Amino acid sequence: MVNALDISHDTLITKLSEELKKVKEMEPPSWTEYVKTSVSRMRAPTQKDWWYVRSASLLRTVYLQGPIGVSKLRTKYSGRKNRGVKPDKTFKGSGNIIRKSLQGLEKAGFIEKKKIDTMKKDFRKGRIVSSKGKSIIDKIVVAELKKTRTKEKKTNTEKPGTSDKK
Repeated sequence: MVNALDISHDTLITKLSEELKKVKEMEPPSWTEYVKTSVSRMRAPTQKDWWYVRSASLLRTVYLQGPIGVSKLRTKYSGRKNRGVKPDKTFKGSGNIIRKSLQGLEKAGFIEKKKIDTMKKDFRKGRIVSSKGKSIIDKIVVAELKKTRTKEKKTNTEKPGTSDKK
């Protein structure tokens, strides 16, 4: 069974953001070019596709830690603010960005709200990854694992005696 932890997080997020760009429901809102991602940031993100990268990161986090809510995600995307001569202070990330991104992922069908099951005594609320979301992540993980295995096979099939050792 493959898992999102089998490959590096930056590779998964990059490939996942490319996939999210193809989805119509994940269009960024018009205000994304002006907004900061947290109170602790000094400027807006300089990356052109930061909305898709953040959405991909949120999808990965929900996949690994779900059910998870907006408050926990705000804490995950928090940062320290430089307040001059005063000591630094940690501020949470923007809840609106996280909320809108999660709503877009819900419209696309990648995540869904968890229904509370009182029979199992599991009262954790939040969002979980749907089967469509699991399949897209698993496809990316399997493709990346195949790439690394073929690279390993190529390096292991060198002819004996052709090494640089003397």
